[in-house]
Amino acid sequence: MKMMVAGLMMAMVTAQAVAVPAKLPQGSELQTALAALGLKVNSVADSVVPGVQQVLTDRGLFFAANNGQFLIEGNIYDLKNKQLVNDSILQGVRKAGVSKLKDSSIEFKAKNEKYVVTVFTDTSCGYCRKLHNEMQSYLDKGITVRYLAFPRGGVQSETYSELQSIWCADDKQQAMNQAKAGRKIAPAQCSNNVAEQYETGQSFGISGTPAIVLPDGTLVPGYQPAEALVATLANLAK
Repeated sequence: MKMMVAGLMMAMVTAQAVAVPAKLPQGSELQTALAALGLKVNSVADSVVPGVQQVLTDRGLFFAANNGQFLIEGNIYDLKNKQLVNDSILQGVRKAGVSKLKDSSIEFKAKNEKYVVTVFTDTSCGYCRKLHNEMQSYLDKGITVRYLAFPRGGVQSETYSELQSIWCADDKQQAMNQAKAGRKIAPAQCSNNVAEQYETGQSFGISGTPAIVLPDGTLVPGYQPAEALVATLANLAK
């Protein structure tokens, strides 16, 4: 679904406090309209654009008007304050989401930890493997990496089964190392939340891997070498 409303995306909007997102009542017009598109509404609030609502769904952020008659997928820019409205909405959502999943992440911890990032990963992704092959350079820079699963092919894919086996392995780090090196890992089953991790990533608007969530909830799509990532993190900490 690639709907773009150029006039709205580039509209001049004023900086206002965004209303606290709230659950929609069952059977509301907006909920019904989005359900017909296969979207589950998590919360809704007034956006900074008058007459337009911000809608957090299981597939990311959308904007809606006239009770769902008009649906907008895309970025809204605040030209006056020089910021992307979408990011200001999603940062807190991402930060809370990865915090909730922290205990189920597979962590590669830096000895001299300065920063912690969460990386949504897929074992079949070339750039995910590149990032993992350079893990020591991230650790040497003081960056702890926490992996969450994001099987790009969905929950019916072979990668999903492989990621489940990694999360069920006795030595999860070693299983991740083997998979990222392209080696077969032993199938394993257990109670796991790989599906929840995948769904959480989708709710952030993630569609590809690697996807790096910074400590403040900012999303960095794609591979970042250690030098570039540590520079971004240091600038964030200022």
